Amino acid sequence: MAAPELRLRAPGPGLLVLPWDRALADWTAPDVPLRDMAVGPSRHLVKFVESDGQLWALKELPPRIARREYDVLSRLEAMGLNAVRPAGVVMQPDFDTAILLTRYLVGSWQYRRMFMRLPPDAPKHRARLFDAMATLLVELHRHGVFWGDCSLANTLFSRDGQVLQAFLVDAETSEIHPALSDGQRTHDVDITVENVAAGLLDLAAHLGRSDLQAGFIAEALEIRERYERLWGLLHAAPTFGFADRYRVEATIRRLNELGFAVDEVALRPVRTGADELRLHVAVGDRRYHATQLRRLTGMDVGEGQARILLGDLQAYQGQLCREAGHDVDERTAAQLWVMEVATPLMHRAHAAVGGAGSPIQAYCDLLEVRWLMSERAGHDVGTERALQALARNVVPAESAAQLMIVETPTEPFSVLDDDDE
Repeated sequence: MAAPELRLRAPGPGLLVLPWDRALADWTAPDVPLRDMAVGPSRHLVKFVESDGQLWALKELPPRIARREYDVLSRLEAMGLNAVRPAGVVMQPDFDTAILLTRYLVGSWQYRRMFMRLPPDAPKHRARLFDAMATLLVELHRHGVFWGDCSLANTLFSRDGQVLQAFLVDAETSEIHPALSDGQRTHDVDITVENVAAGLLDLAAHLGRSDLQAGFIAEALEIRERYERLWGLLHAAPTFGFADRYRVEATIRRLNELGFAVDEVALRPVRTGADELRLHVAVGDRRYHATQLRRLTGMDVGEGQARILLGDLQAYQGQLCREAGHDVDERTAAQLWVMEVATPLMHRAHAAVGGAGSPIQAYCDLLEVRWLMSERAGHDVGTERALQALARNVVPAESAAQLMIVETPTEPFSVLDDDDE
């Protein structure tokens, strides 16, 4: 019997003693600490193992494909792109197979489970999901990554503040190039639209709702429009007169609002001796607000979460300035905000939602609910009342759709009506 070849990036004692000399199909509980997880359709056998305090996904593949996917996922991680993180690959010569090991994405959702918790007749909720998919595809293409099999089944979703982040799960068909041609990008988008449409039609059949099919197909086709709008914004090269160069600020502000950092701005004459300039913007990673928050507080959070938290920090800084009667610098305000506001309220908000998700996301939900309740009441309702709404699962209608996809051990969120004010 040939010994398996192990290549582990997280060589904990629990992983090392797993039965790598046995086919994955023969791994059974209680001999192996398996955990049942709902998974979508897959071409390959997938099992989940709890070991060394973490949850790991194990997928059985042909050796050549396993090595290739491991290398691709490693490169995606090095580029900081949204994808599951590789943890190892094990070659099993006796079975002519391999096992790819990845870290389970904590707090992530598969589309089937999300859709089952969202109203099927409300496309605006799914729009956030398709925005996330289009954004992920744009980010991959900007870095020269051809996905090749983008679909609902191969994508995980995670809440980031009040937006969704999409993550690549399956990289079996992915390729990494110095840059992608327009033809490669178009082909990848075509595959995405076709796969998403197929996934939605399958879901409609599962729900027994043939009346949803036409709308689902239209929503899948809109992914192309979402992709092209974002790609166009990032790669546009507008022209304007020298006196109108102030318009550069609006372009930068729009990119920052979407979370993109601007690395360089170039203004070049359209032709020699002409007054007309062409704008070229070099766009960096989509972590503009996250970088700002980390610089001020040391907190490492998602881009969507950072936008919400920076707003809360700025409001707190304004309060400090009013109370002190003079300006308080942002770094001092940030340190006080972390100690006196953010840290204690994160834990209280996390407790209010039954420990679901992360403390940071729970605090973002608290801020959203407080703002919406205050808007409805016409005055600031305060943190305590918002905490009570979270704890009782009674929230404003506007945020119910956001919060209902949180995994909670309690009942689904109720909607706060006007009479409940």
